[in-house]
Amino acid sequence: MSEQNASLEPPGPLRTVNSPGSTSSPSIGRALTWVMAASCGACVANIYYNQPLLGLLQTAFDHQAAIVDWVPTATQLGYAIGLVCLVPLGDRIARRPLIIAQTLCLTLSLVILALSPDALVLVAASTLVGIAASVAQQIVPFAAELADPKQRGSVVGTVMAGLLCGILFSRALGGYIGQQYGWRATFWCGALLSAGTAGLLWATLPGHAPHTTESYGRLMRSLGTLILDEPTLLRATVIQALLFGSFIAFWSILALRLEAHFKLGAEVAGAFGIIGAVGVLAAPLAGKVADRRGAHLIIGIGAAVMLLSWLVFAVWASVPGLVAGVILLDLGEQMALICNQHVIYALRPEARSRVNTIFMGGMFVGGAMGSSGAVIAWQQGGWEPVAGLGAALVLLALAVHGLSRPTPSRRRRVEDAAGEVGRS
Repeated sequence: MSEQNASLEPPGPLRTVNSPGSTSSPSIGRALTWVMAASCGACVANIYYNQPLLGLLQTAFDHQAAIVDWVPTATQLGYAIGLVCLVPLGDRIARRPLIIAQTLCLTLSLVILALSPDALVLVAASTLVGIAASVAQQIVPFAAELADPKQRGSVVGTVMAGLLCGILFSRALGGYIGQQYGWRATFWCGALLSAGTAGLLWATLPGHAPHTTESYGRLMRSLGTLILDEPTLLRATVIQALLFGSFIAFWSILALRLEAHFKLGAEVAGAFGIIGAVGVLAAPLAGKVADRRGAHLIIGIGAAVMLLSWLVFAVWASVPGLVAGVILLDLGEQMALICNQHVIYALRPEARSRVNTIFMGGMFVGGAMGSSGAVIAWQQGGWEPVAGLGAALVLLALAVHGLSRPTPSRRRRVEDAAGEVGRS
């Protein structure tokens, strides 16, 4: 093949491991599916426990309140670091020991967090918790790997449902325990739950051969190649990062808003997570609509619903207004998330772990930026600037969405061009 023709070919696939266990994957039954779903929820919950506790944390470290405000941001940023730096290891290291080891690290990080003597240690430990909690994104692709292709959608849907329940009910659990027994008790409970999860995974997860023997450096470089080759992936990641930034901006400030304006504590702040379940549980219906009408339309509708939620927050300054806005915010966020995932998981079946790393990593970087922006806005002007920031992020997402249309990947364009050459 000439150098000219060779330059047109897409990058070659990473070398895969051929082992006796790689030709026939262990099957996944209903019990294991539910174990993995519960484990996802238990692990991801740890990055949301702190949100309803902000008022209690500020009281505990009253001389360092400005530092305490950064706890949710540090946790989200840690999760993004874990997604980018640890999740790709799932293609190189057997997932069973990797998942168990990361869950044990999560337990240790929560112990450090519960013992924090000052706000600086609190922020540092929160970052470690975020990094380790990214183990949830090791479990999801492992479940997809173990599933028979005919039941893969159902299995992944069940595991994702567990993850979403962890996100929703963590705020209620964290707020209740914090209000009744103190903020440290919340993180001690998280540590015990994570330790139990590690034991359960050790007892139930099957062994599975890794996909490649390539170096960690090459795995990381392949992320850049995917971004360059797949404009659809980049567009979906940018849109979801902006929307998730808006979403997290609200949840990062909610506890402070409730305490400052309505004299309500952590328990009520946590209960808003259950209220949000109304929106999240309805959102999977968006996937079925996307199959018939296309994901592009539903992503736009989801973003528009989120924009409406911020208008409600801005003009209806009451607890019922917050309730109505939360339902709309969670509904719109999950509609867009489900449909963006619908788009990206169809791009590279052989690289779903790394596609997931790029998408979820970008999403949580957006969450960290939204959280930090909300903290600054709250400190500078209170709730109105926070609402303005949340609405502005959604408007940016709508602009990116409206100016873009589905674009074939570079590899697909090369293959199409090669097909035309062959036919001529």
